[in-house]
Amino acid sequence: MSHPLFSLAGKTALITGSSQGIGETIAQGFAQAGAAVIVNGRSADKVHASAERLRAAGATVHELPFDVTDHAAVRAAVDGFEAETGPIDILVNNAGMQHRGPLEEFEEEAFDKLMQTNVKSVFSVGQAVARHMIKRGRGKIINIASIQTALARPTIAPYTASKGAVANLTKGMATDWAGKGLNVNAIAPGYFDTEINVALVADPEFTAWIGKRTPAGRWGQLPELQGAAIFLASDAASYVNGQTLFVDGGMSACL
Repeated sequence: MSHPLFSLAGKTALITGSSQGIGETIAQGFAQAGAAVIVNGRSADKVHASAERLRAAGATVHELPFDVTDHAAVRAAVDGFEAETGPIDILVNNAGMQHRGPLEEFEEEAFDKLMQTNVKSVFSVGQAVARHMIKRGRGKIINIASIQTALARPTIAPYTASKGAVANLTKGMATDWAGKGLNVNAIAPGYFDTEINVALVADPEFTAWIGKRTPAGRWGQLPELQGAAIFLASDAASYVNGQTLFVDGGMSACL
């Protein structure tokens, strides 16, 4: 029997960018812990496909497609769900993107798009959901940061900046909202075997580097993020606020 502190029974969780990858995996974990989940993405077709996979596994699922970079659309979607369906108890700001290139040649348009997707979305969705949470005096917000919150690699300087901003925005949200009953924290994944890393996983040289650079000696597997997310979304983390939890096999702990 699971410990009641970690139960999400009776809760509803919105996970942005949850039609695949980390977002869908967290949705799976939340559903297994008893929560109803709201699948989000820009593509209604992808959202529906993910929702069907989750339903097939026994989850209670809502579908809420919207563009996290469109502030007005975010507000309308969140307010509409709250009015028509019910409260959003847990928010995971997972939507994000990567764009690689030499910093001296990095295009302004690419930089702006990356910041809109990785940083502004956390503000927009976080604000829209928090307004309702504050009225109820409770709520859990989890922002997805990255190993690049703490460390940089060549060709991804803007991404590194964006994930550093996510960690500091998490601190700011906690500072403003902890006294109003909200817990706001972040998870910083290391290198995980995901769809967007297929080419890197298939590269023997890069995978060998991961093995040598990471104390755990391997890539992370997506289900290994579920425990951290369930913890931060549950009553077990009632006095945890403004923290970034690195789930990285020890990479950020060593040189």
